[in-house]
Amino acid sequence: MEKNDIQADIEEITNHNTDSFINSLYSLRHTLHMNAELSHREKKTSGILKDFVKSYNPDEIIDFDFGFAIIWDSGKPGKTLMFRADIDALPISEQLGIEYISLNSGVMHACGHDGHSTIMAGLAVKISNNPPDTGKAVLLFQPAEETGEGAERVVTNSKFSRIEPDYVFGLHNIPGYPLHSILVKDNSFACASRGMTIKLIGKTSHAAEPENGVNPVFAIKELIDKFYALIAEKDTFSAFTNLTIIHIRLGEIAFGTSPGYAEVMATLRSETNDDMDLLVSNCENILQKVAKKEKLQFDISYSEIFPATINDKEASDMIRDASSELNLYITELKNAFRWSEDFSQYTSRFKGAFFGLGAGSDHPMLHNPDYDFPDEIIETGINTFYKIYTKLMKKNKRIL
Repeated sequence: MEKNDIQADIEEITNHNTDSFINSLYSLRHTLHMNAELSHREKKTSGILKDFVKSYNPDEIIDFDFGFAIIWDSGKPGKTLMFRADIDALPISEQLGIEYISLNSGVMHACGHDGHSTIMAGLAVKISNNPPDTGKAVLLFQPAEETGEGAERVVTNSKFSRIEPDYVFGLHNIPGYPLHSILVKDNSFACASRGMTIKLIGKTSHAAEPENGVNPVFAIKELIDKFYALIAEKDTFSAFTNLTIIHIRLGEIAFGTSPGYAEVMATLRSETNDDMDLLVSNCENILQKVAKKEKLQFDISYSEIFPATINDKEASDMIRDASSELNLYITELKNAFRWSEDFSQYTSRFKGAFFGLGAGSDHPMLHNPDYDFPDEIIETGINTFYKIYTKLMKKNKRIL
């Protein structure tokens, strides 16, 4: 879709016709889907969204790397409310027979961030027609969620001091649950996660004389056995905790050489941040003992670090109240989702909550090559966010 087409869609929305409004958002979502971009490369995605929302005259636009925030500022003291959407895609080859298939080979919106950002764009339209009388309303279009880097870069950016929200809300579409249903939970909503890379440094030798070298192979076996034994001890941790070996490299393909170097990579995951700290500590203790026993040097590093997403109960109750007033089916989750979300960077600093939006009981799962965000739930997401907005503005002495 060309820029002129997008502008025509924007103008269509101003007619305040509900069908035109929703159809225009569908068109925007399909445009974003066609232009899927990886983390830290969301230049066109950000441009499409910015062209859309700036037509609704926010008071300020703040750029954050490949994302941005728009602000409606009443100029009067009051609460600052922030909503966040993620905008990046995944390195997955799409397997969909749709007209708006991704134009970027090997990159697709397999997690539905095109839908999340479209919901935020629709919310911008509603807030522009009913801006706050006190305080500020902030809509954040955040890059690089998939790598776990985007949110942290936003909140540590000096520009974020101009936002500093009192409340922050976000959502994620969830396949496997009925369309339009709302998934809520107090405390931990999504797990903490981090990638662990272990480097084992020994000494190569001739394969005919392995006793003259230090081969890490025995350390690898012992590490794997001890790591999985640790996870099997359920009483060690307070809630769901897991470790998955995802990659092993040992030496080089050289039949005459006994290897002297290895790497072991694992994903650590836990429902609580305390359990993550305990898991990391125990894994490092195991590594130290095994490396010493096998006479190996070692190095350990971490990447893609996601704290657990912890919901504030007051904020979760706002989601419940909004959903109830919209007559949406509410599912109270018993356990945190096992995946991770960098929205945790906001809830660890500010009062807020993250919730799920049902994408269909039989819908393809997230990160599947045949996944496509269901357009039907765009309006539900907008209405839920907007209901939270109006309810919080009433606390801000705004009468609607």
